[in-house]
Amino acid sequence: MVQEVLINDDDYYVPDANQLVTEDDTSVDNFASAKQQRLLVTSLYSSLQSQTFLAEANVGIYYTDLQPPIVPDVFLSLDVQVPEKWWEKQNRCYMVWRFGKPPEVVLEIVSNKEGDELGKKRQIYEHMRASYYIVYDPNQQLGEKVLRVYELRGTRYFETSETWLEQVGLGVTLWEGEFEGRQDHWLRWCYQDGNVLLTGDERAEQERQRAEQERQRAEQAEQRTQLLADRLRAMGVDPDTL
Repeated sequence: MVQEVLINDDDYYVPDANQLVTEDDTSVDNFASAKQQRLLVTSLYSSLQSQTFLAEANVGIYYTDLQPPIVPDVFLSLDVQVPEKWWEKQNRCYMVWRFGKPPEVVLEIVSNKEGDELGKKRQIYEHMRASYYIVYDPNQQLGEKVLRVYELRGTRYFETSETWLEQVGLGVTLWEGEFEGRQDHWLRWCYQDGNVLLTGDERAEQERQRAEQERQRAEQAEQRTQLLADRLRAMGVDPDTL
């Protein structure tokens, strides 16, 4: 928690990073959430390599002084990156006053009814002014909706049925398939055409399949050439002289 110690830095008061608890060794609550977080974060880094952004799971966000951080399951912040000296105290977590902006997207994965994702957490993210707040509730702990998307309009969140996040140029979609050996339903980032952002493993598999198709096409072409040569020879024509 931020202590009531402030320093003056070029006429702006910012909390003293040495007084912040930037990590408390609290582990993620379950295997499913950990794997889902990993899918969301890794697919961003494998698919958006030409863009500058910061995406993380279970990293604290300090959004104001005199308040403890909030720790979203996943967040995405555009046009920022981790400072080079990331082991320094002031660089270990996301301090809004240092990055100059809140994340555009914060996301919570519901695993029980104790997280207050639709109450206190929503209020905090609204106050923090994150452009989008996404609540993924795979086991429908909070009601019938598996996915809720809130968009900041002015100073308030409004729930929307739109899963395309216009301000970040990405969407979210529910997807059934295999990730890290686990077949299940997952929440994934997607492009506007609905295609999901691929993980590194998926890209490697896609390349392997493409290479295999090329090998098969080359083999078939060689077989056709050999068949034609055999027919020419049967007709008394030497194909090497053509």
